[in-house]
Amino acid sequence: MIDWLEQFTPVTQALIATLFTWLLTAMGAAVVFFFKTINQKVLDGMLGFAAGIMIAASFWSLLAPAIEMAENLGMISWVPAVVGFLTGGAFLWIIDKILPHLHLGYKRSEAEGIKTGWQKSVLLVLAITLHNIPEGLAVGVAFGAVASGLPSVTIAGAIALAIGIGIQNFPEGTAVSVPLRREGLSRFKSFWYGQLSGIVEPIAGVIGAVAVMSMTFFLPYALSFAAGAMIYVVVEELIPESQLNRNNDISTIGAMLGFSIMMVLDVALG
Repeated sequence: MIDWLEQFTPVTQALIATLFTWLLTAMGAAVVFFFKTINQKVLDGMLGFAAGIMIAASFWSLLAPAIEMAENLGMISWVPAVVGFLTGGAFLWIIDKILPHLHLGYKRSEAEGIKTGWQKSVLLVLAITLHNIPEGLAVGVAFGAVASGLPSVTIAGAIALAIGIGIQNFPEGTAVSVPLRREGLSRFKSFWYGQLSGIVEPIAGVIGAVAVMSMTFFLPYALSFAAGAMIYVVVEELIPESQLNRNNDISTIGAMLGFSIMMVLDVALG
């Protein structure tokens, strides 16, 4: 796989990788063709699993390479990591306050962002779309960073990140389509909206790759920015949603498994 990907430019690599992550979202959304409902404990475990993968990816695939890269570039190692991390979180906070969306398990009246008359189904999709932005951005930045030639970033590590994000996108696709089906939408519409929530990842991935390719000095900041954005999503959305129904043990076990799988992927492949 590595040899095959290396024949393409970093931007094309990022596009291929994020199309893969989107495909996993679509496959997860396709579960709605077989099930109208899903056990809440299973759903909460899946959300916890996604959170665990994102936490591990934020450190192993983004923050750790950013710190090492900063040292190689002669910077104070922790400064880009802290600045980028907090800036990424602030960016998602701003989008969170602007973009209308509704978290899973909440009433229509509890929608966040700018007030709108949009349907509940649309708001649910936008909530998942919101945290697909940093996921796509993270993959794109990882592949774009490979072009710098610095030893702290490798194409194998970028591939590991894409695989990890793809794995956790499967339950996310299910977490969108099945509740939409439960809301009364047809199977096809539920699937369509579910996969649509992940289409933003290729867009964000290409933007991330293009943005960092010619800015070696800012690479540590860019990697940390993506990490901060993902952690914001985990703490603000995934963990609270996974424990909303008091299935704390199940969601926690899911998070531990997700973290372990992403850690193995990154250490073994990266």
